[in-house]
Amino acid sequence: MSRNAALAVLAAVTLAAGLSACSPITSYSGFQAIDSDPKDVAVGTDTKSTVRAKLGSPSVQSTFDPNVWFYVNQVKERVAFRRPQVTARNVTAITFNKDTEMVETVNVYTLKDGKVIAYNNRETPTRGREMTVLEQLLGSVGRGGLLPREDEGVPGSRPGDRR
Repeated sequence: MSRNAALAVLAAVTLAAGLSACSPITSYSGFQAIDSDPKDVAVGTDTKSTVRAKLGSPSVQSTFDPNVWFYVNQVKERVAFRRPQVTARNVTAITFNKDTEMVETVNVYTLKDGKVIAYNNRETPTRGREMTVLEQLLGSVGRGGLLPREDEGVPGSRPGDRR
């Protein structure tokens, strides 16, 4: 094998190893549609029991209305040491009629429907009296006594218990 051929093979192996090291690691979480898809739920014909039989238990039920079920899943990809990026997110909201338990609406929301919320990490100030350093140092002076109180040592009394 000539020197040029050996260098070409070495370059190809190095390039293949470099490209495979940068391939993303994909992770799936949440509801996984195996036999049926949440989009296959028919409005007006399916009920809570048929939806549960088709899709299984919901990922989340609405906090304020038990007749709204959510099926949530997402896909994340991470390349090498970088922070994971969400590449796909699907939220299927199924609303049931309160009386008949029939499906009223099926709404599918994707990552494009989401909104970025600006999080404010400032703290709310608590109103009250703030003590100075001197007040903190001298604040406990005079609260305790050097002499034992008359009820100390009595069975059933706890230290520091004032009656």
